[in-house]
Amino acid sequence: MGFMAEVDVYREWLQIADTERPLNHYQLLRLKRFEDDVAKIRSHYRKMNAHVRKYATGDFAAQSQELLNELAKAMLCLTDSSRKQQYDESLGRAAVGAKRKRTVEEILAGRGLIKPEQLAKAKKFADAVGVEMRDALVQQRIAPADIVTQAFAESLGLPYVELSDVGVDEAMVPRIPTALARQHSCAPVMVDDGQLLMASPTPLAPEVEEELRLRLQLPVRSVLCTPADIHTVIERYYSRQAAHAEALRMAEEHAKAAAKAKEAKEAQSGKSGGGGLGRLLGWKKKS
Repeated sequence: MGFMAEVDVYREWLQIADTERPLNHYQLLRLKRFEDDVAKIRSHYRKMNAHVRKYATGDFAAQSQELLNELAKAMLCLTDSSRKQQYDESLGRAAVGAKRKRTVEEILAGRGLIKPEQLAKAKKFADAVGVEMRDALVQQRIAPADIVTQAFAESLGLPYVELSDVGVDEAMVPRIPTALARQHSCAPVMVDDGQLLMASPTPLAPEVEEELRLRLQLPVRSVLCTPADIHTVIERYYSRQAAHAEALRMAEEHAKAAAKAKEAKEAQSGKSGGGGLGRLLGWKKKS
């Protein structure tokens, strides 16, 4: 094999000195073992993602895409509080008690991203209009949507993704009904660790997760993204035209099924009617 097939992307591209293979998520993202700072995990991921994208064209395109997928899976696991706990325990971390989850406002204020007077302004607006604080912060232009959504995801213990960066699982796209994707503003990101990760600006409702689980035979886990991100994806993969075509196809299938059922019923009725007439004629002949 030539050099290109044997390139050690971890050592040569990411400058990871560890020789252990496979690398765990912390090694891959060059984090200290059991790092809990979500912002730091995302920061490391973004830097390494941007670096690996430099190799996305040319001779190393395939290796680059594989590594980008690995980085994304590591980030998504480590920024999901539930999955991270299970993963850490698999690496030997002692079980720790549940931590109190901070609100969106606490997270943003704690990082110096909003000031007390801005918070008060957003709260006044939220109370007056009847919207969530995260929406008030964006609508009042106190903080950008991506920053607020990241804080919202962290407050829930869920991952945040930029769909323009991670993308969607195009193989899974046709398996998600267009009407469902549009109604609930969601799209499949990837299947990881036996779970389908679905992106949406808010967590999917339990009944939607259950519908998808039954349809796809996969448990579903929400990951959050901005409304603008999901809108772009929905218009690309689940357009109004696609929704219309899907509705026509379903109507046609229902019509065919109904016609088939009607034919079967009529055939059965004919058999029953013939038997009854025969018995009636036989009775008349005897009499």
